Amino acid sequence: MRVIGLDIGSRTVKRVTLEDGVVVDHSVVPGSHDPLAVCDGVLAGQRPDRVVATGYGRRLFAEHRQAETLTEIRAVALGARHLRPTTRTVLDIGGQDTKVVALGADGAVAKFEMNDRCAAGTGRFLEVMATALSYPMDQFVQAGREADTAQPVHAMCTVFAESEVISATARGVDRAALARGLHEAVVRRSVAMLRRVALEDDIVFCGGGALNACLHQLIAESLGRQVHLPPHPQIVAALGAALSVNSPARSPRRVQ
Repeated sequence: MRVIGLDIGSRTVKRVTLEDGVVVDHSVVPGSHDPLAVCDGVLAGQRPDRVVATGYGRRLFAEHRQAETLTEIRAVALGARHLRPTTRTVLDIGGQDTKVVALGADGAVAKFEMNDRCAAGTGRFLEVMATALSYPMDQFVQAGREADTAQPVHAMCTVFAESEVISATARGVDRAALARGLHEAVVRRSVAMLRRVALEDDIVFCGGGALNACLHQLIAESLGRQVHLPPHPQIVAALGAALSVNSPARSPRRVQ
């Protein structure tokens, strides 16, 4: 049986194709104002028996195309657990939200927290800050890793933080120090979420944010623990969506 998992996110659309339970193909493409058109392009020529959609656009896709849906929480949990069977904690930093999911010893979702009402501390936040500092994204990440000092950034609202950064550069504050400070601000927010949910080893870091080497390094240092990266961090939720076809549903508890 050919099953496709689609993660229709705020910034990208991810596809994982399973053939009799084995990953045979995957892709990550930029999103657009027309997510249905992007998904149609991603699915072109695939001929799946079943499609399971997750992410921001899952309901829209299911309304207009033949597909099942799965919450992002269950999707990242299933995907992370499949890739690393000992996973107990999942941190997923995406384009517009951050999720922390705690798993029981049996792999079931025990509880979770999701920052889905504000882009603070997400991939989009860092993209805006890189632009404010006139850095391409890869150079912004490198500057954050290599900076000798960090300039603290207190605002986490994207608009206010951008204003703070612009003001700081006008005063002559070092760009690299600001890049480091911005990464540290995101890390503080993520680590606080991890500690509230109940931090357990093994920790898996996924989502587009996991491609940021500075974030990965600083999170591991802040926790004093190893933080595992999947081979393709962006496709973990899409993988979980595809795997859900053979997985029983569970009802997780959201941390208030």
